[in-house]
Amino acid sequence: MTDRLGLGSRFRLGAIATTFITTLSIALPTLAQQEQMSFPRPALSSRPTSVAQSVPPSEQEKRAQDDKDKPEKQKTPEKKTETAAPATSNDRLFFALPNFLTLETADHVPPLTAKQKFAVVTRSSFDYIQIPWYAFLAGVSQAENSEPGYGQGAAGYGKRFGSAAADGTIENFFTSAIFPSVFHQDPRFYQLGKGGFWHRTFYAMSRIVIIRSDSGSSQFNVSEVFGSAMAASISTYSYHPHADKTVSNTASVWGSQLGYDTATIVLKEFWPDIRRKILHKRSQPANP
Repeated sequence: MTDRLGLGSRFRLGAIATTFITTLSIALPTLAQQEQMSFPRPALSSRPTSVAQSVPPSEQEKRAQDDKDKPEKQKTPEKKTETAAPATSNDRLFFALPNFLTLETADHVPPLTAKQKFAVVTRSSFDYIQIPWYAFLAGVSQAENSEPGYGQGAAGYGKRFGSAAADGTIENFFTSAIFPSVFHQDPRFYQLGKGGFWHRTFYAMSRIVIIRSDSGSSQFNVSEVFGSAMAASISTYSYHPHADKTVSNTASVWGSQLGYDTATIVLKEFWPDIRRKILHKRSQPANP
């Protein structure tokens, strides 16, 4: 049997290790700073109490406060839309890789319709950054001569590029659009954003087997576990070389995809901390 996972077993496991080390080195100092700042000093007002109370609120402030105090059921659909958080994001991991199904908050987030699930997966699967990413994966696979049935040269590279693009696209649609629509599951990842490093890490890793339903309850992640298995089976038994079309190879591809997705989710959990640290360093003035 040829080694289809020459790339997956080494490059992806290397990516997992690199992700873990990078996240650990960046997230721990950030979390330590957050713990030190968890007890902010109360703001002192220089205005006397009597003066502050004597200023009548404006009409706009009154309306805003009244609307805020209204129960959720009494609010109009327009007001509910205004207070609801965005259904998806425009975020990118390391300012490049699409991260549109990751949210920093789970409050007031409307459920995604089947049309929205397919739309956001299509947007991320055919994003411009995917072309150089799949080109890189094909180059590594060509250098390792994984799946020799593809051959070498330009023809072999083209086959590997098409195979990598098809593998990623099929898995994205099955795990984030098709299965979530059929089983009414929410494909978005909601970052925890609080707690210690290991607590957040275990929370992120658990999202591989635990998912939020469209109704908001927690349930077994059928979309990820069985969606990735279906994607591995379709890709293996359709366009990959004949020597790779075995049950053991399909199982290896499935396990590789689950491992890669687990590492990616952990990175998504700590990405806001990493992003703030990077932007903070950029905003600091250079030393004279």
